[in-house]
Amino acid sequence: MLLNKWIVTLISCAALSACGGQNSNTASSASAPAASTAGSATSKVFRVGTNAAFAPFDYLDENNEIKGFDVDLMKAMAEAGNFKIEYSNKTWGSLFPALKNGDIDIVAGAVTITDERKASMDFTEPYYEITQVVLVAPNKNVNTIDDLKNLQKIGVVTGNTGDLAAQKIFGATSDKVARFETVPVMTKEVENGGVEAAISDSAVVENYVKNNPNKGFKIIQVPDFQVEHYGIVVRKGDTETLNMLNDALKQIRANGKYDEIKAKYFGA
Repeated sequence: MLLNKWIVTLISCAALSACGGQNSNTASSASAPAASTAGSATSKVFRVGTNAAFAPFDYLDENNEIKGFDVDLMKAMAEAGNFKIEYSNKTWGSLFPALKNGDIDIVAGAVTITDERKASMDFTEPYYEITQVVLVAPNKNVNTIDDLKNLQKIGVVTGNTGDLAAQKIFGATSDKVARFETVPVMTKEVENGGVEAAISDSAVVENYVKNNPNKGFKIIQVPDFQVEHYGIVVRKGDTETLNMLNDALKQIRANGKYDEIKAKYFGA
């Protein structure tokens, strides 16, 4: 009888131990990417997609790591909002399909807020203001839209708002518009004379000119181009993530962290 009780006790202890181990494994996996579709914000890893070819907002450093204003901004927001993020670098054209399909949860990559985009995705409150400008080769004189129309080739990045601006000026199918996949490729074409000018976001063009002072390129502000704002993007109807991001953005504006990051990349 004593022997039987001892065996029963051992079996019961082993069963309890196994249950405890299973609970521990489940809890530890709650912060892993696979759990990003359930649980509270603190237990989720939000998968952030960007196109790291848009310095100084998003770019790859010498170690092939994603850096930039947007990255520092999201890190500060994650700390303020007590949530976790992991970044992935994607082509610009694949970002929004990846968001829609659930492969990523957030797009943070200098995305201009437009009415057309708001129809299929949701944006946070604006976090940066820009306009479109024209990067002009040294030997070209461009001051107005009419001057721009007289050029033979204008470079844009496919799908960016510079592309949309060029379509309004030249028409959607004009052979004057040369489309490129990234800003670095586009600016290289301006350098090489493949295009005579390029249209892109003001902060990005200013960053390029600042880092290439000996090339003699000019930045032209065109009054016809409207002021634009960047926003962080979530899937249409994902109000929980949207509210979390807006709250975190509000916090880092209030505590001075936003201004600190902005000064790091753009000066005081």
